[in-house]
Amino acid sequence: MSAKLVSMMMLLLLPALTEAQQAVKCPQPGPLSVAQLTDLLKSPVPKTRVGQLVVSCGIDFEPAEDAIGRLRSAGAPESVLVAVLSAGGSATRKPRVVAGSKKVNPTDGLTYVWIPPGTFLMGCSPGDSLCEVNEEPAHQVIITKGFWFGQMPVTQQAYQRVTGQNPSYFKVANLPVEGVNWDEATAFCQSVGGRLPTEAEWEYATRAGSTGARYGNRDETAGYSKNSGRPTHEVGQKQANAFGLDDMLGDLWQWTADWYGSYQPGAQSDPSGASSGQSRSLRGGSWGYYPRVVRVSSRDGGEPGDRGSSIGLRCVWE
Repeated sequence: MSAKLVSMMMLLLLPALTEAQQAVKCPQPGPLSVAQLTDLLKSPVPKTRVGQLVVSCGIDFEPAEDAIGRLRSAGAPESVLVAVLSAGGSATRKPRVVAGSKKVNPTDGLTYVWIPPGTFLMGCSPGDSLCEVNEEPAHQVIITKGFWFGQMPVTQQAYQRVTGQNPSYFKVANLPVEGVNWDEATAFCQSVGGRLPTEAEWEYATRAGSTGARYGNRDETAGYSKNSGRPTHEVGQKQANAFGLDDMLGDLWQWTADWYGSYQPGAQSDPSGASSGQSRSLRGGSWGYYPRVVRVSSRDGGEPGDRGSSIGLRCVWE
């Protein structure tokens, strides 16, 4: 979706204002700074008008965590924060990467997809009757910075290219690598200039704007116990999500950077999970699990030393 279309939709969603309210204009010269936006939020100007100004005037700063924190402290409602994240910077800064853009990492040879900042409801999806206790409470999350996310899980070919090893039980070059423990997964991502995703980043990228339990038909998007036909399948054979990411559900559990623990209630920005624990979070389900596990909010934990044939990984760049 183009930035122009997003702006038009934002304007249509905001309520109509009086002539006096509309008299507040864009500052001269150029788009809004953090300071100007903070002053507007503390002024008598209606918050709906502030949101409209963000859409029509633009912003001259990157909507990173510190900026979002300042705006929230100044009283910015979620509608204004979403408008700021959608604006994403002014024409005076380097052009923003378009959602879904792709580039190849020369180290591992894999393709990465650009995931833009945004907001989503993390945890149990509305109307999902299969949710477990560890998927509650559902809570709003703001991802303040975009990132490059592996289009597909790390393949055996890519892993061997970087490490010279292939720990997989089911050895085929274009199958996802498995048998990699958390420390090895972390080391691999670091060696290609990236890191493991947080749980929030993983779920945000997997949902790709969807709010349901899955981002598409279960059999068309995921390999699991009832349809896999074999333990794992070659990457890129299933239907991708709206961001263009393949195999986010099923096939193999994917390591994340977070400790496995309970969710905290309330809105959060760029959460990084529990501060400590004994297990690391796993997401996505795998070829050996029942259909109920193949959902975007489903989660499990694995000890860092685990290296089963149902666990793989993918990396992110910032």
